[in-house]
Amino acid sequence: MKPWLILGVSLSVLLAGCASKEDNAGRYSIKQDRGPDQAVDLSRVPDAVPRIEPQSRWGNKSPYTVLGKRYTVLPSAEGYRQRGTASWYGKKFHGHTTSNGEVYDMYQMSAAHKSLPLPSYVRVTNLDNGRQVVVRVNDRGPFHDQRLIDLSYAAAYRLDMLQKGTARVEIEAITDAAASGQAGGTGLSHVPAEQSASNGRILQVAALSSIGNAERLAQQLQSRFDEPTQVQNSERDGRTLYRVRLGPLSGRYTLNWLLLQLSDAGYPGAHLVDLP
Repeated sequence: MKPWLILGVSLSVLLAGCASKEDNAGRYSIKQDRGPDQAVDLSRVPDAVPRIEPQSRWGNKSPYTVLGKRYTVLPSAEGYRQRGTASWYGKKFHGHTTSNGEVYDMYQMSAAHKSLPLPSYVRVTNLDNGRQVVVRVNDRGPFHDQRLIDLSYAAAYRLDMLQKGTARVEIEAITDAAASGQAGGTGLSHVPAEQSASNGRILQVAALSSIGNAERLAQQLQSRFDEPTQVQNSERDGRTLYRVRLGPLSGRYTLNWLLLQLSDAGYPGAHLVDLP
């Protein structure tokens, strides 16, 4: 097994993020994007909590080019407000790296935008039904004509736009000045950068044909990360596979850091497991 070292992330992959689907099709195990394989109630998923964060190390290069078109990143989200069409992205990108080097979790309130600084916080209003969500922008896209923002599956669920696939929306940036006018007048909170909502989530590390190898890997993972592990058997094409899973996670590590560690150890296919 290779040493446990942090694997460097390719800047070219991070730059394009969710939306350069044509360029990065080989990265994903699913060709056609979709939601989770079973119904999940996301009505109680909380909005993203706006907070003061420094701009991400990756994903803020300006200008940048995707699919032959040049884009410019705004120096600040202050005062940004615009109407347009929202779309959403889901399982195809679930567990993969976003433009700013984090991990896309379709069950969290996040979004992709072509020009807002990463990260930014925006309030999204569905103009057809009045529903609102607050999301954290941590990805680039959507690189399609007439699309303003790409929302996570959870955000699209909350806006009741999954069936149609798109919605007419208004997005408004939430900055320190804007937040100070909200109820309570507390403004944005200050928290460390690079935090990730890993608490309670599960990563599938590998699916092995040998129960002995699966149990040994589970022991190694538990020893390395001091997190619970699971070995679950499943049938595929007439044979039994043993899925080695890490979690439920305590939240002490970011999802991005864990996935990089696992990739360097020889498990680049590690990914988030769907919520039950």
